[in-house]
Amino acid sequence: MSDWYRLDVPTVLERLGTDPARGLSAEEAAKRLQERGPNELQAAAHISPWTVLAAQFKNILVVVLIAAVVMSAVLGHTVEAVVIGAILLLSVLLGFIQEYRAERAIEALREMAAPTAKVLRDAVQKEIPARELVQGDVLFLGPGDRVPADARMIEAVNLQSEEAALTGESLPVAKTAEALEGDLGIGDRRNMVFAGTAVTYGRGRAVVAETAMNTELGKVAQMVASVESGPTPLQRNLDRVGRVLALAGLAVVAVVVGLGLMRGQSFFDILLFGIALAVAVVPEALPAVVTISLALGVRRMVKRHALIRRLPAVETLGSVSVICSDKTGTLTKDEMTVRRIWVDGRMYEVTGAGYAPEGEIQPQPGRGVLWLLEAGCLASDARLVHGEAWEVKGDPTEGALIVAAAKAGLEKEDLDGRMPRVDEIPFTSESKRMTTIHETQSGRVAFAKGAPEVLLPSCTRRFSEEGEVPLDQAGREEVLGMVREMAGEALRVLAIACRSDATHDNAEGEMVLLGLVGMIDPPRPEAQEAIRTAMSAGIKPIMITGDHPDTAQAIARELGILRGGRAVTGGELDKMEEAELEREVESIEVYARVSPAHKLAVVTALQKRGHSVAMTGDGVNDAPALKKADIGIAMGITGTDVTKEAAAMTLTDDNFASIVAAVEEGREVFENIKKYLMFLLSSNVGEIGLMTAASLAGLPMPLSAVQILYVNLATDGLPALALAVDPPEPDLMQRPPRNPHTGIFTRPVVILMLIGGIWSALVNLGLFTWALRSGRSLEEAMAMTFLSLVGIQFVKAYNYRSDHRSALSRPFANRWLNLAILWEIGMLVLIVALPFLHGIFIGRTHLTAVDLALVLAVSATALPVIELGKWMVRRGWFGESSGPSPS
Repeated sequence: MSDWYRLDVPTVLERLGTDPARGLSAEEAAKRLQERGPNELQAAAHISPWTVLAAQFKNILVVVLIAAVVMSAVLGHTVEAVVIGAILLLSVLLGFIQEYRAERAIEALREMAAPTAKVLRDAVQKEIPARELVQGDVLFLGPGDRVPADARMIEAVNLQSEEAALTGESLPVAKTAEALEGDLGIGDRRNMVFAGTAVTYGRGRAVVAETAMNTELGKVAQMVASVESGPTPLQRNLDRVGRVLALAGLAVVAVVVGLGLMRGQSFFDILLFGIALAVAVVPEALPAVVTISLALGVRRMVKRHALIRRLPAVETLGSVSVICSDKTGTLTKDEMTVRRIWVDGRMYEVTGAGYAPEGEIQPQPGRGVLWLLEAGCLASDARLVHGEAWEVKGDPTEGALIVAAAKAGLEKEDLDGRMPRVDEIPFTSESKRMTTIHETQSGRVAFAKGAPEVLLPSCTRRFSEEGEVPLDQAGREEVLGMVREMAGEALRVLAIACRSDATHDNAEGEMVLLGLVGMIDPPRPEAQEAIRTAMSAGIKPIMITGDHPDTAQAIARELGILRGGRAVTGGELDKMEEAELEREVESIEVYARVSPAHKLAVVTALQKRGHSVAMTGDGVNDAPALKKADIGIAMGITGTDVTKEAAAMTLTDDNFASIVAAVEEGREVFENIKKYLMFLLSSNVGEIGLMTAASLAGLPMPLSAVQILYVNLATDGLPALALAVDPPEPDLMQRPPRNPHTGIFTRPVVILMLIGGIWSALVNLGLFTWALRSGRSLEEAMAMTFLSLVGIQFVKAYNYRSDHRSALSRPFANRWLNLAILWEIGMLVLIVALPFLHGIFIGRTHLTAVDLALVLAVSATALPVIELGKWMVRRGWFGESSGPSPS
């Protein structure tokens, strides 16, 4: 059952069959352990390595490459067969290694469970392995203990539990043994402690209510295990490319063989030539280029504080249209910070964020502010320490007071030395206040901090710069009005008071109210700018948190996330049907007090609306949604192991701004793969179009098998690889996210690709025909056509650096492409100049300077033709433009 929190303690003990004074007997515990199994999370089903390896061959492009290896071997092209085979092996091995990295999310969850538990068995307290814990066991809990199972409190003495990893609650939660009413979320079940959380303060006893997979942690594990990650947009695109290429290859073989047989050619000869053309259709280097593009993207992202676990996730980032972000530790510092101080009717602002004592109090603090900060600092047990970073040892609220004091030049160690503590009345969940008594030069003084509604009735006077004044009804109303105002800004408000001539008995009576302090877990300073950048890139940020709704909305407004949309709670989500959530999800900008199931439902609803969703988070409660999202992003510093294993990407600096940088890298990777494919397939269209048109016209074949092989190696090689590392276009982050379902081949891209390919086929066919009719030999005509085809490929490499920007805009920005083209030009010079290579590739003919000039002129025609195509694309002649107009 899940409503243990609604039952009173006697009913809970009766249902669980246990005695709070004796606990379970050893025999009863053994019986229950036998019946229900150990208290541990179930491991995920083991996947055979052979299953993962076999799955790599289900990719249509891999099948096409296998066919290309076989065809090349049959044709006697040993070198090409070996090269394609090596590329194929590399692609399969990389896929295998990536996918066989076992999903350790469940393993990480298991590691969160406590190794041991202190229980009451046969009226004796003993420590047992946590896996032997059963329902009905009575647990003893104290500071530092990790909770081993979900348990109902039966006694709580100032007990507080850190539950941020499970619920997203930014502060430790005070526990009670009282029954609670209503339909409460996990974060509001104050009489329950949960497996995987930790006790930070106080002590208590609890009776185990749920173990193993029935705990809230276990439910998260079940969701993580049941969520299936779909293929990335890139994987879907490449599958489509593979299918198209496979069909194109078969069509080429059928057309060439059919035409050859009609002209009376030998079936075997024409079949081999058709297979050679089919091999030319296949972009053998595609898997390698994709892998290199992704790997280089990963390398660049490491420098920008993002680690990628799965290569395709780099490209997926480029299509993200929604970022669902956790609040605590992701958008905020996860460090309580004093923002406001109210003393003697005047409000003071405290600058700086987090535990670093950097900032100031504005306006200049007077005696009252300093006295309030001294009082708050002395009535605290936390310590501010500086290691690799500033951190607080102890309660975060007390830490915030100590940091605020440090900003005013007050050091806790110095204050403790000058005014040593001699007595105290500790904080309890019932009293909601803490009072300490200190020896000072003017006698013993009591300092107290606590909830304003509790501390205010104890105060008879308030501080004034002119001296203490009576706290009358009007003064009390003024204080309470200020408390409401600060609470309306989602600040946690504490009152601070003092009393002179204090003893243990009178310390909490007739006190002087020093003022109010308002604190909050503040937004990261860089998060606001990152959110603006994301919005300018057409990406909608959404906050999803387990924290209080008021706090969530205040932070969201400050960051610019909540801008006219709705904020809903987990309770409201529970009342929504799946279809209703899908309808409303576009208008909701903040989700508060949500459970793991809610986060999963939101991500699913957004995906059904066609969004590519990134989900960020750091807690266990984020893991299922991270795995379900198109791209899961974990926090590297504050994130749990569970989150990191479920995510595809981890931020090493926990900085929201790094997500935006990662999106830019993802967009760049996709654009470069698109450039490579446009260039390569346009070149293949040119080759196939040339050979097919010559066959239809009854002309001799314009290229030999050796020349076709060289063209493939030249264009599939260095120039194509250089396009895979093309620098990003200046307007990359001003474009809206692309629709992941439209794929690489949008109408403008296909039109540009066909323009380049068809023009290449036409001008080369024209050159070949003219050469034959001008009296040149077939060998000379083939040589000129071969050089012209290669030259056009080089020109197109620069054309296809963008599908909308002119090639004349930053024409030589890609230094790798420049080097690749220079290398290939050098190779052509060797082919023309060296007799050995000359004989292999262009026969015994010797081309004149006029012939070479004509070849260059024909090659150059590709530039204005494709530029004209881009001009028409920018003006929407072929449908929606693939990018903004160049500036």
